Amino acid sequence: MPRLAAVLILTALVVVPAAQPDPQAAAWARVDAFVAERMREANTPGLALGITSRERLLHVATYGFANVDAKRPVTPDTLFEIGSISKSFTSIALLQLREEGKFDPQAPITTYLPWFRVKSEFAPITGHHLMTHTAGIPRDRDDIPSSQYQAYGLRERETGYAPGEHYAYSNVGYQVLGYVLEAIEKRPYADAIADRILRPTGMRATGALFTHETRPRLAVGYERLYDDRPSHPSHPLVPATWLEYAAGDGSIVSTPADMAAYARMLLNRGVADGARRVLSDASFALLTQRAIETGPRSWYGYGLATSERDGRRIISHSGGMVGYSSMLVADPDAGVAAVALVNGPGDPGAVARFAVDVARAAVRREPLPPAPPAEDRSHVPNAAEYVGDYRADDGRELNVRAHGQSLTVALNGGSPVGVERRGTDTFLVTAPELDRFLLRFQRDGGAVVSATHGDALFVARGRQHAHASAPRGWSAYPGHYRTTHAWFNNFRIVVRGDTLFLVAPDGAETEMEPLGIGLFKEAGKSAERLRFDSVVDGRALRANLSGVDYYRVFTR
Repeated sequence: MPRLAAVLILTALVVVPAAQPDPQAAAWARVDAFVAERMREANTPGLALGITSRERLLHVATYGFANVDAKRPVTPDTLFEIGSISKSFTSIALLQLREEGKFDPQAPITTYLPWFRVKSEFAPITGHHLMTHTAGIPRDRDDIPSSQYQAYGLRERETGYAPGEHYAYSNVGYQVLGYVLEAIEKRPYADAIADRILRPTGMRATGALFTHETRPRLAVGYERLYDDRPSHPSHPLVPATWLEYAAGDGSIVSTPADMAAYARMLLNRGVADGARRVLSDASFALLTQRAIETGPRSWYGYGLATSERDGRRIISHSGGMVGYSSMLVADPDAGVAAVALVNGPGDPGAVARFAVDVARAAVRREPLPPAPPAEDRSHVPNAAEYVGDYRADDGRELNVRAHGQSLTVALNGGSPVGVERRGTDTFLVTAPELDRFLLRFQRDGGAVVSATHGDALFVARGRQHAHASAPRGWSAYPGHYRTTHAWFNNFRIVVRGDTLFLVAPDGAETEMEPLGIGLFKEAGKSAERLRFDSVVDGRALRANLSGVDYYRVFTR
């Protein structure tokens, strides 16, 4: 599939009286221009945007294609999978049950699911722990189809720390909560969500599950062709793997106008259009509480995150499904919110945040904010700090050169290739021999002294480094492992010195701590476990990551 050409189609619905000019047209034009630039940068196939005030829907705009091959444009009626924004729906329904005396967030989950088990030496897991991602359980069990066994299978896993003491995002935790809702309501999750939230909020086009029958109304989800390396906008797009889903962590499909109605209910602290109260004020406070700190000036409540941005309180949540991503951002003080929905690579978070900034200025009749400048990842202001020749123990050599405020890298005297920034001292080199891993530089006393790439440690000429060796048996583990599910479907294992790393396709490296022969845990407070077995001719053929089997493959 060829790379898309910028914003392919723009349709917009502006909510103003007929035959009257829109006084906020300049604001929405500025948002449109920003979206167009971001879609070009990321090669985004389609995007839908809803902007609302506390009182009414302000603007709906759609861009690009819902189906690239058929040239079918995104329209205001196109459905998108909203992913983890669904978690707040699950929490709201449970908080409604709390108001009815049927659910206590502080009670053990076994109160509602007697069959629930997890290997633990700690106190019981409660609804509060699951709703705040502090239960100490693993992130996912994505090899299992949308099924109650996703929750039941936790009895095969163990907790990594005492519930309540640490934040670690867990999708399977909200799957458990969805089954709690079903057990209390004695009906399917989707029916409960429809009656308790969708109908009262006026979300007529929204569904709380998606099946084959839903698929014709959905935008086609797209992914990069290469699923095993850090992504780049030059990578072609392909249709993402299709799946049906009905669990409480991410099963909702919606439109921009419907999601704006949902955001409007949040802006009104649980009151929907027409003054229908969806959630009590006390329950809304629990929904948006600062239950656990997740980063600088950011916290998680019950299915929603809160943060402080430029002195304002922001409510938000992102979402991701196979081939889709989304972002909801609400500024309660200004009384505006935006939701961006994307059917492929893109940055819905940047779009939603800028849309909120523009809407705030528009409703206050203030000067519109300028669009954040496009990021030039090839621009390296401190390029000279990385210049040098770096050599690995096996004789491989990296030659790093600065060209003004940009860098090139050559491997073993080959042709120099430009790099792109991907973080602090971290770069992507798009040459085929280097694009599977990110290139990371290390410093000593502020000076760059070495670089790592995959299993290699490259030391700057004139520098010394201490040699550390891994246990002998670890030589069986490095390699590329795959499984067949559509989510986190592959990773690489590398050993550098005396440390084993799990490398995700996006280049993120996770240090793994040894627990025993062939058994490791994610460093720090974590329930994630990695086990190797089936060693043949000195190589492990299987790796099990938190209950999911992955198999060594032939690709490097």
